[in-house]
Amino acid sequence: MFADRAKIYVRSGKGGDGHVSFRRELYVPDGGPDGGDGGKGGDVIFVVDEGLNTLTDFRHVRKYEAGDGEEGKKRNCHGANGEDVILKVPPGTVIRDFETGKVILDMSDRTEPVVFLKGGRGGKGNRQYVTSVMQAPKYAQPGQPAKEKWLILELKMIADVGLVGFPNVGKSTLLSRVTNAKPKIANYHFTTLNPNLGVVDLGENNGFVMADIPGIIEGASSGVGLGLNFLRHIERTKVLIHVVDAASTEGRDPIADIEAINTELLQYSKQITERPMVIAANKCDALYGDDYETVIEMLKEEYEPKGIRVFPISAVSGKGVQELLWYVNDLVKQAPDDVIRFESEMDADEFIDQPELPFEVKKSEDDAHLYLIEGPRIERMLGYTNLESEKGFAFFQKFMKDNGILEQLEELGIEEGDTVRIYGLEFDYYK
Repeated sequence: MFADRAKIYVRSGKGGDGHVSFRRELYVPDGGPDGGDGGKGGDVIFVVDEGLNTLTDFRHVRKYEAGDGEEGKKRNCHGANGEDVILKVPPGTVIRDFETGKVILDMSDRTEPVVFLKGGRGGKGNRQYVTSVMQAPKYAQPGQPAKEKWLILELKMIADVGLVGFPNVGKSTLLSRVTNAKPKIANYHFTTLNPNLGVVDLGENNGFVMADIPGIIEGASSGVGLGLNFLRHIERTKVLIHVVDAASTEGRDPIADIEAINTELLQYSKQITERPMVIAANKCDALYGDDYETVIEMLKEEYEPKGIRVFPISAVSGKGVQELLWYVNDLVKQAPDDVIRFESEMDADEFIDQPELPFEVKKSEDDAHLYLIEGPRIERMLGYTNLESEKGFAFFQKFMKDNGILEQLEELGIEEGDTVRIYGLEFDYYK
């Protein structure tokens, strides 16, 4: 099946840790610190590839992880940076957050690569911490952690004109006649599973891109069948051609079909129904005598007062097709040139940098002299802090004060000599 939606996991690279080392050379008994910085983690980058038109590749490979930065080395050697992971997507791809469904990024008109997740910064080696009073620091900075996210990639095809209508009304036949597209054509309901794109060339810089949207059935906007998968492709089109079986070769009422499809479009998106629409009354070569006049007049009386032109055509013989195409060409020219973009509904930084992560300070239920400090903010702080060093422990004490943790402990009734447990670490409390 045409792959227009995929769920993937992306992860940037972790920054390499800074290195702790000292020069060890002959005749240099007390060499200075020479620990190098860690390498930067690789980025997750999205780039539009004009040669792609499906998301098939993302159905076979679902996890994409950038390389981690290498740890710094002695002799002031910098750790190697992690390799970026570059994800090529077709034009029209929308990137959504899996958990909320909100749009993060629309790649419809991106001409340059987009860095989606930045790799972690490499940690500084001990040579970076040399000061006038600290000539031989024995600590280095850990690299920043990796960033990760589950995403939904959704392809919304970019076309000027969309062909809509029930299955088996002749959309694929019309597309194959007026473009170089070669869709599969067969006398089956729901015959087209792959939206097809074709270029209509009318000469002298006239023409447009046309998409054959697979047949929509009633209930499509509620997810019946493959409806939602196909409806999303209509969202970027400027003009809709509603193809209807005017000859009722399968016993269907043309007006009832048009109203049913319009109802599905309205329920899916009101914006779609506000776009210019044209009715292509197909298979008119199968109508004879009074039947032809009756059906065509009935359609015109119903829709032309609403501003919707009706064109009797035969996709097989080509009758009336050129008149339809030139009229649609004029509508496309009158439509705004801007590609319909989906605005971001959430800031990518919401899940990249979280400076105000929560934490909890509580008293143990089992031991009256034990207090517990837990939470993501605490975990992150511990990941960046070397508590075994004097400077690291001073930073830890400042962190406890600046974040109001010491104040909360006092409010809970902590006394000197009580124990404070932070995950696997324990400290005695003294003012």
